[in-house]
Amino acid sequence: MHICIDVSPTAQNHAGLGRYAGEIARTLAADPDANLSLFYNREGDAALPAALSHVPYKTVNIGNKPWRMGVFASQLTRWPMDNIFGATEIFHATNHLLAHFRQARTVYTLHDLIFLRYPQHHKNYNRWYLTLTMPHYLKAADVIITPSECSRRDALEFYNLPEQKIKVIYEAAAPHFKPTPDPDDLRRVRQKYSVPDQFILHVATIEPRKNLNRLLDAFKAILPHRPDLKLVFIGKKGWLYDSFFQHITDLGLEACVVFPGYVDETDLPVFYQLAKLFVFPSLYEGFGLPPLEAMSCGVPVVSSNSSSLPEVVGDAGLLVDPTDTAALSQAMRRVLDDADLRAELKQRSLRQAAQFSWEKTVEEHKAVYASLMRPA
Repeated sequence: MHICIDVSPTAQNHAGLGRYAGEIARTLAADPDANLSLFYNREGDAALPAALSHVPYKTVNIGNKPWRMGVFASQLTRWPMDNIFGATEIFHATNHLLAHFRQARTVYTLHDLIFLRYPQHHKNYNRWYLTLTMPHYLKAADVIITPSECSRRDALEFYNLPEQKIKVIYEAAAPHFKPTPDPDDLRRVRQKYSVPDQFILHVATIEPRKNLNRLLDAFKAILPHRPDLKLVFIGKKGWLYDSFFQHITDLGLEACVVFPGYVDETDLPVFYQLAKLFVFPSLYEGFGLPPLEAMSCGVPVVSSNSSSLPEVVGDAGLLVDPTDTAALSQAMRRVLDDADLRAELKQRSLRQAAQFSWEKTVEEHKAVYASLMRPA
């Protein structure tokens, strides 16, 4: 069974989608029984990570917008693109794009429906493109994978899809997200990035649905009680972020908010462990990898109680209404002020995170692939 996976989000260094496609490919590539090939759009400086450099691949070098329209045209006109992708039996679409294939059976990962739930938080072009194309892609796919029951419910609600066509498969934190017992590692990372002594951490792309203005408000309410506390943001600028940076200025938090810039992937687990608390007040997530990464490192978590996040965090963290700034601030203070609670949340986090693994995730993907090769 030959499997071709679109790893464009990984090669182009996109956050959540890139980690998902990359971990599926990495785990399959380590399986000696897997017949795997990759596809990616090498626009800009896109490149495969070293762990995938030995896997056969095909590429195109086309701007993302023209490529998107070309893939959609393939679907509308029924023009097959099997050869372009190098797909012979199974093609796995991970990037919200699904061309028409003459021979290959198709798996489509529907990560989320943010553009329908929160259209105001999407760029106009993305919202227009996804609204136009998604019904066609979901209809064409042989199987749809969602990373949570939340995304599955949304798919059923908005598109009235056959329930049997959708398979929920949870994602996981990468294996290197785990507690690091070596104090030298902690000192090295603290020095390398000039990490503050006492800080709250947020990791994600900076965009409106992450609800970061409310996080700033909640953080400011804590400062009178903890004047030495900092708020650290790790993540690239996404879109519609100007109001966030303006809000930092309006609240007078310039000296209290820290942006360490690019953090090496190997350093990120250590960065998590240096934090007193990880906070993730997102309005909507299809899955929510950063809280799971934090829990895998044994870090106390305060998270939204919305969308898929209760599925990921369970009872391992404090869940709050992301629209209630006072509740968010209160939960953060509760964790910061109570050492016993922090210790309890650390143990709960490690237990909860242990339920997720990429090996388990890939085994479930392999079962989906195999189901498409069985006679109808």
